[in-house]
Amino acid sequence: MKPLAELRDPRRIRGLLFDIDDTLTTEGRLTAHAYAAMERLKGAGKLVLPITGRPAGWCDHIARMWPVDAVVGENGAFYFWHDTSARRLHKRYVDSDEARARHRARFEAIARRIVAEVPGCAVASDQAYRENDLAIDYCEDVAPLPLEAAERIAGLMRDEGLNAKISSIHVNGWFGRYDKLATTRLLLEERFGLRLDAANAELAFLGDSPNDAPMFEFFDNSVGVANVARFAGRLAALPKYVTHAAAGAGFAELVSLLLGHG
Repeated sequence: MKPLAELRDPRRIRGLLFDIDDTLTTEGRLTAHAYAAMERLKGAGKLVLPITGRPAGWCDHIARMWPVDAVVGENGAFYFWHDTSARRLHKRYVDSDEARARHRARFEAIARRIVAEVPGCAVASDQAYRENDLAIDYCEDVAPLPLEAAERIAGLMRDEGLNAKISSIHVNGWFGRYDKLATTRLLLEERFGLRLDAANAELAFLGDSPNDAPMFEFFDNSVGVANVARFAGRLAALPKYVTHAAAGAGFAELVSLLLGHG
């Protein structure tokens, strides 16, 4: 990973895609500093796109209330965007309503098995707001478990036929052939008319954890906040660059560079 200062011609970048937990937020909170940086980016006419594992209920709020152009949620299960002029929230799911209902019906039994077999973990507190995946908490509202426990949770999910990804706080599992990158590709093409392969050099991605690995690998301008070092040796792909600061301060650091203030 190169220092962020080595990112070439940052002002050419027309949009920033970014994870939320421990990338935009700091110790579970959205700071005024990070939010103001996001607002400055949007005000400068850049595309602002959170790409998160957080649930549909949160993403409804984010699309409506935050200075963003759209949001990808539940690790790629959908994207939402809000039409301000029409005062309407648009929701685009990857899977059909019928498939999503079938998948949800299986989550309770899988969750019981995982909680029984991995002491100290719990169903995530935001599970009630999820429509497409199962989130198991290993680090947010429970006493932090070692990363080996998160890997054990992911293994149990895969045993049950789920795709599984580890974030900085949860392990997320879902049925379906999508991830953050696949739905980002769909969003950019359907909503903004951008072919991701062609637009790669004009976009940047910022993240911090293993579920961001497909984005780190794909984007030429992929960046990790400094706390990505927590997952050293556990990332399938590394970001090309890394910020000096951690979490939300690292987000603000990248925004300053993109706006020519770095």
